[in-house]
Amino acid sequence: MRVVVAPDSFGETLSAPEAAAAIAEGWRRTAPGDELELLPVADGGTGFVDVLYAVLGGTLHTTTVIGPSGAPVPATWLQVGECAYVESAAACGLHLVPRAERTPQTAATVTTPGVGELIRAAIAAGATEIVVGLGGSATTDGGAGMLAALGAHPLAADGAELPPGGAALADVARLDGRPDIAGLRLVAAADVDDPLLGRHGAAAVFGPQKGADDRMIAVLDESLARFADVLAEHTGRDVRDEPGAGAAGGLGAALLALGAERVSGAGLVRGLVGLDAALDRAGLVITGEGSFDWQSLRGKLVTAVARGAAERGVPCIVLAGQVSVGRREAAAVGVEAAYGVAEQTGLEASLADPAGTLASLAERVAKRWSR
Repeated sequence: MRVVVAPDSFGETLSAPEAAAAIAEGWRRTAPGDELELLPVADGGTGFVDVLYAVLGGTLHTTTVIGPSGAPVPATWLQVGECAYVESAAACGLHLVPRAERTPQTAATVTTPGVGELIRAAIAAGATEIVVGLGGSATTDGGAGMLAALGAHPLAADGAELPPGGAALADVARLDGRPDIAGLRLVAAADVDDPLLGRHGAAAVFGPQKGADDRMIAVLDESLARFADVLAEHTGRDVRDEPGAGAAGGLGAALLALGAERVSGAGLVRGLVGLDAALDRAGLVITGEGSFDWQSLRGKLVTAVARGAAERGVPCIVLAGQVSVGRREAAAVGVEAAYGVAEQTGLEASLADPAGTLASLAERVAKRWSR
């Protein structure tokens, strides 16, 4: 049987290529005769650049930028001709903030200047088109840090530059300066359709995983609302309600206000890696991610893979770190069955040995699904 293995990254534990390799290792223990085609994929979040480099080649650059907490971090981006691919998580990702430090105070102050610095580096290298992958961020600053790094500084009413982070945006009065991006085509690659504000917005949906409690979520949402007013006045574009404005803690809003075109990150990668052609040849498709939950059903990568398989009448199964989606909801997006590592081995064991426990899960699942 020909099996296409097309997972996303598993949060902070496994990259997409590592997850694909672990699934393949376990599957082969049970079904060594199956032909496995490994196509690790990404939706704009963590692993976006690695996946594209494996397919497109090009030149990898590493630029030291200001990380989400203010310390310098090395961030990798990809140049293919005059097009650059930037992964926002490389500069402001959740993995750059240790779990013990994900507190309400940290959630209020982490910021995104590193993303702007990567964009500047790509421009300096000759890029005329920059695709920014959105996802996996530690931040909820509406892209204010990125804008400051590009030359548009958020200021208070007295002209003082604001401290970093989303909470400080409650005092923003204007943006000073304009980014020098004339002639640049910006693309925001994201698969969440959340607006910037409200109960489906950047703070409410993604704030808890970044350390924000209920009080801080309210503070951040109010601050982002103020920032949205200033952003609209400065750019002439009110993007707060546009799908994807809430991506990566509101980075989507800043990019859209700068004129970026929004595309599906999963759709972009799906086309570049040749996933559709692989699905045409498949007898079974395996996809996966760290947590297969309700957010997965809102256009994230696993649903893009599953729907592609369903269009061809090919069964698709999900192997994930944790599964909290019911069978009926999974079936609605084309997933025939979903299996969680944590349910098999326990959460602690799965985090201690993510590759080994994922391989063991694949070994067991193959007994049911391989012909």
